[in-house]
Amino acid sequence: MKHNGVLNALTLGGTLKFNVKSIRFRLWIYFFLFAVALISVLWLLQVLFLNSFYEQMRIRESSGVAAKIETVFSAKKYKEDYTISEKLKHAMDSMSAANDMYLRLETAGGRTLYTSRDYVNDSDEPVFPTYYREEVKDLKKSIIEEGQSSFSETSKSNGVDNRNYQKYAQLLASDVENPDDQLILFIITPLYPIEGTLKILTTQLVYITVISLLIACIIGFYMSIRVSDPIKKITNTATKLGEGEYGIVFEDAHYSEINQLAETLTNTSLELAKSHQQQKDLVANISHDLRTPLTMIISYAEMIQDISGDIPERRNEHLKVIVEEARRLSELVTDLLEISKMQSGNKDMNRTDFSLKELTESILKSYSVRVEQEGFKLVFISQGTGIIRADEKRIGQVVSNLVSNAFKYAGRDKTIEVKMFDEDDFVRMEVSDHGIGIPKKDIKHIWERYHMASTNHRRSNSTGLGLSIVKEILMLHGAEFGVDSVLKKGSTFWFEIPKNVVDEIVEDSELEEEE
Repeated sequence: MKHNGVLNALTLGGTLKFNVKSIRFRLWIYFFLFAVALISVLWLLQVLFLNSFYEQMRIRESSGVAAKIETVFSAKKYKEDYTISEKLKHAMDSMSAANDMYLRLETAGGRTLYTSRDYVNDSDEPVFPTYYREEVKDLKKSIIEEGQSSFSETSKSNGVDNRNYQKYAQLLASDVENPDDQLILFIITPLYPIEGTLKILTTQLVYITVISLLIACIIGFYMSIRVSDPIKKITNTATKLGEGEYGIVFEDAHYSEINQLAETLTNTSLELAKSHQQQKDLVANISHDLRTPLTMIISYAEMIQDISGDIPERRNEHLKVIVEEARRLSELVTDLLEISKMQSGNKDMNRTDFSLKELTESILKSYSVRVEQEGFKLVFISQGTGIIRADEKRIGQVVSNLVSNAFKYAGRDKTIEVKMFDEDDFVRMEVSDHGIGIPKKDIKHIWERYHMASTNHRRSNSTGLGLSIVKEILMLHGAEFGVDSVLKKGSTFWFEIPKNVVDEIVEDSELEEEE
């Protein structure tokens, strides 16, 4: 026995190994054991319980014949002429021959109305078999003297053959005027010895057992391979995924469950590849954004040291550039820390009741200088006060980032529209520009960090993290959000935040990216 920490393997002959915990081995064993169980039941029924089963079958046959005769028998006609119909006689002849039974209709007074034909002579008249005389006498005694409506038993014959018989008697007409005219049906069925049949069945079952177990082994082995091979292939492919080979595709199999697993793992692989690429892009973009201002800070510092140190005007100009680049670095680091803190599980929020309208007006006032100096037109339309329960600082950051994004991509008319609608259960905010718009294929990616920079990185006043921070904050508040955009006509970013936010921490699973 070999133990590898997870699975056990059974080694036979030093070369052949069976993993006793593998699906292949266990499916094979289970199928084989199932075949053994079925064959065992077959042996029990055909060998050990054959005698009792045979007797029970003969008893049921006698009861069934009696029920059929009772259905065909007409008690009313029998009362009138004390005879039975030819239809009943024909039916009893057929049932007697088909079931190997002796049938007899006899009155309580001893008059015979019908008896199965016997082979004692060649006459057309029914002949009463003498070796059934005692059996009929005993049955009649049970019906007449003991007052039973029916009686059955299994016993040996009173004759010379010493054979077991199944004996049955039933009263068919009990309401006639003369008690001697009461009609009794007798059914006597021989139970033949089955030792010879049992021997044949036993021999036959031996062959059936051997062949069945052999077939079960072959089919079980084939089925175990059909089930386990796709799982083995998926495991091997998943091992590559665990080693960092992203973007691989898992093969489908013959079963829907395994196909679903393969599809799920394939999607996971593609997402990991995408995430890995985004991570590399993020590192590259952050490195670029850090390197550029640092290079400029170093360059201008050297210029101050070597050239403009004694020239106040040029020195102040160079110092201004250094301050702006240092501020840019600070903003980038702040945004990185903010988004990292939210995505790492630190989601503490200070929720208070405040007016989104007043918060938005206060934020828009901070853009007044830019509006005046650069010729922008900033329009704010509100409906209601927009009282919500949320983190005022973070919601302010959302509004500020959306407005800054609108300034960045405003069209030629330089018009930016901000609208707020106070609904029954939520407050809706819209920030629109009349710029170039967003292609449909890019809309689902704009909330990703550095998405625009990853496709066309260029230096600007933005850190490239604004919309990603917006997404994280809105998801923390359980808000709905999105963007409606038309190329060359502009974009409208919107969010709908509930008025009464439950004061609970949002689960990590709720922070998944929207498809």
